Amino acid sequence: MKRGRRHDRGQALVEFSLAIIIFLVLAMGVFDFGRAIYQFNGVSQAAREIARVTAVHPGSDFRTDAGRSSETQAVIATQAGLVPNLQNPTIKCVDVAGNEITTACPVGEWIQVRITAPYTPITPILGLAGTWDLFSSSTSVQLEWELAP
Repeated sequence: MKRGRRHDRGQALVEFSLAIIIFLVLAMGVFDFGRAIYQFNGVSQAAREIARVTAVHPGSDFRTDAGRSSETQAVIATQAGLVPNLQNPTIKCVDVAGNEITTACPVGEWIQVRITAPYTPITPILGLAGTWDLFSSSTSVQLEWELAP
């Protein structure tokens, strides 16, 4: 009788060790996908927020870092602190059809912001896929004010 119990305990330990590995890999995968969704949501929100502030406070030339208003630069800095690995946005003036306007951006035209943030999973299995570039674009904001001279 005692000999059978000893084997049962060993068998339970082996079964538990196999099951816990599968459970932990699945749990880490869910955690990683949650982080990816959170970061993608943050990138989308950053694009919307930067476009909104740039439409209200365009500065002298919002296409360049130096020409952006202090409000736009502050929002970019805030969003960079909230979203991991957030890169510098590309801000353009586009017409209603989505064509870029390379001259001065007139009132009533649209501000388009495109922003990316690379995401690297921490789960070993998902990490095999490499780094994912999460990007978002916002073109839903019309320019409210004339560009400052």
